[in-house]
Amino acid sequence: MRHRATATLVLLQLVVGSSAAQVSTRAQSLLRRMTLEEKIGQLNLSAGVGLGGFITAAADSDITHGRVGAILWLANPTEMNRMQHLAVEQSRLHIPLLFGLDVIHGYRTLFPIPLGMASSWDPAVEEQAQAFAAREARSAGIRWTFTPMVDIARDARWGRIQEGAGEDPYLGAAMARAQVRGFQGASLGPRSVVACAKHFAGYGAAEGGRDYDASYVPEELMRNVYLVPFHAAVKEGLGSIMSAYMDLNDVPASGNRWLLTDVLRKDWGFRGFVASDALAIASLQVHGFASDPADAAYKAIAAGAGMDMASQTFRNNLAKLVASGKVTVAQIDAAVLPILDIKYRIGLFDYPYASESDVVTDVSADGRALARRLGARSMVLLKNDNHVLPLSNTIRNVAVIGGLADSPADMTGGPTPAGIFGQGHDAPAVTVLAALKNRLGPGAQIAYVPGPAMSKVFPSMFDAFLGTRPVPPPTPAEVADWQAKAKAAADQADLVIAVIGETAFMSGEAASRGTLDLPGIQEQLVEAAAAAGKPLVVILENGRPLAVNWIAEHASAILESWYAGVEGGNAIVDVLFGDVNPGGKLPLSWPRSAGQEPLYYNHNLTHEPESGPRFTSRYWDIASKPLYPYGYGLSYTTFRFASLRLSKTHIKAGDSVEVAVDVTNTGAVPGDAVAQLYIHQRSGSASRPVRQLEGFRRVTLQPGETQTLRFSLRKDELQFWTAQTQRWVVEPSVFDVWVGEDSAAELHGELTIEA
Repeated sequence: MRHRATATLVLLQLVVGSSAAQVSTRAQSLLRRMTLEEKIGQLNLSAGVGLGGFITAAADSDITHGRVGAILWLANPTEMNRMQHLAVEQSRLHIPLLFGLDVIHGYRTLFPIPLGMASSWDPAVEEQAQAFAAREARSAGIRWTFTPMVDIARDARWGRIQEGAGEDPYLGAAMARAQVRGFQGASLGPRSVVACAKHFAGYGAAEGGRDYDASYVPEELMRNVYLVPFHAAVKEGLGSIMSAYMDLNDVPASGNRWLLTDVLRKDWGFRGFVASDALAIASLQVHGFASDPADAAYKAIAAGAGMDMASQTFRNNLAKLVASGKVTVAQIDAAVLPILDIKYRIGLFDYPYASESDVVTDVSADGRALARRLGARSMVLLKNDNHVLPLSNTIRNVAVIGGLADSPADMTGGPTPAGIFGQGHDAPAVTVLAALKNRLGPGAQIAYVPGPAMSKVFPSMFDAFLGTRPVPPPTPAEVADWQAKAKAAADQADLVIAVIGETAFMSGEAASRGTLDLPGIQEQLVEAAAAAGKPLVVILENGRPLAVNWIAEHASAILESWYAGVEGGNAIVDVLFGDVNPGGKLPLSWPRSAGQEPLYYNHNLTHEPESGPRFTSRYWDIASKPLYPYGYGLSYTTFRFASLRLSKTHIKAGDSVEVAVDVTNTGAVPGDAVAQLYIHQRSGSASRPVRQLEGFRRVTLQPGETQTLRFSLRKDELQFWTAQTQRWVVEPSVFDVWVGEDSAAELHGELTIEA
């Protein structure tokens, strides 16, 4: 097939499209013509580049003989087109390859990390960012992304908390739907990048927050919490799903029939395809679940697995298992057909190549503008004593403390996948220091004290992968010298801005932590600067909440920016100076220390509840409650929530009720309120969480303006899954209803559901 011009591609994308029935007919017709080897080839998700000597790249001969169905870890469109020509022009059935890559929060243009975007409490933020990322990735030939990560994370020690939407299934489901829409559009078609929800399922419940460790999650908790965002993504039209690495209740997720068949296919009717996480099928033997590679292949395919990511276990063993009668051709067909179906639905057979002249290789002005706007919308103001923020443009003498203030790579949360896997260098992010200098102009005095490089105790997987070594901690003399520099800079300044947190590779995959303390000597530097007695503004750049108790007590203001993206510095400065009024809210409960973890607001009541008159703390050394509650976030204005009313106070199970509340901007500037609705079922066949988020809405209000916001409580919001009945139920009970600014909302009503 010859390379076609861009105009032809645009026309094709407008006219190509078949009904679901036509696509299914084409896929089934192709399946009938395939040999067993070609079918197994479609289940081989092979590496585009070799990694560390333990994963080899796909060979050209494998592609031409139909032994590869998809390629990952490659972002070089020239090499991708070369491989695609082999598949389309030299293989027997001309089946195109599907190229996939981790496009987590941007392809070339990096947006805030997903945890940051979830902090916007605005699904449109996720949808816009992922739609933009999809366009950039699609231009380079990437038609499949291993995103969104929708794992519920209740433990901040777990490094991958940064990739998700936090601890709550309702918010998590909303953000999952938004990301699927962003990547795929309203439905799968020629303009789509196929989304892949991961890691199915329970991966975020790893014991101790240790990445890859086993998860033990009862079925009630799986169905009511951990599976909810996955199901939401499936109902949104999700094209693929990734099975996880870890053991779930002693059965590895990639060989777990209950997950991959009973829940995913039978209960939910999922029509897309399944891909394992990297090497997860081979790892069934490592887990002790399979006796050898052949047994691993058998148990995975029997459970309902699809593509085998990078381990070659299916390729090397499935044909022999079919020959022995242990695996049937029908089982192979069931795994292959959804893959062919997706390839037809996205127009891959009609136009399999990237137009290399149209590949996005740099960050555009439009991309930077969007990243700046979404970055500011994702930030959470945690403290603002005496209205120290917003800052005045007349400030002329500032001390900036912390190495993160001028570290472009850490601003974005690390390099882009395109930059790692073969498509050039990343555009540098705008740092806080650069943005401050630009904002205040050449007449301002800005003293910068970076401090020493942050140290880690042990090397991580990424240190080994990148060939880097952990930085040793500074000596006592070096610490004292840096503290003296910080104090001296603060003494001469009118304002201190400390930019602190974690470097990019301190959170993420294989980056769990045993402590949530600030790494290195950052807190010591901030304490030294604070001793000058000047207003202290702290900006947090991080991928998880950190233990910042001293800072929470002594700082004048704290802004949580997360890893804010390529325009992060400008977005932060926009918020600091009031160009943007922060409206983000925490998508997690903020701990005081790692010893509180796992920590989450939607826990069950105990025999001595926290609201009881005798309650003090469950610890003798710290308070039990979080430093900041779930859903918390301040603004430069204030809001009043009043007149909570229900359209009905008594309903039958299956009926719905409308909840209305009046929200007023009681301050002097426009701002965004995030109304949050929580419920609690007081009694029933099982103990229910003390509070559950079941509605939210972010609205902009002018000073003095009042809006009446309305929420619906329907079957979906009132039901829960119970082991007693093995089904979803709405039970007769009295329900508490709260609406307010966070999970500690006090405005209260009651709803009675009658039998």
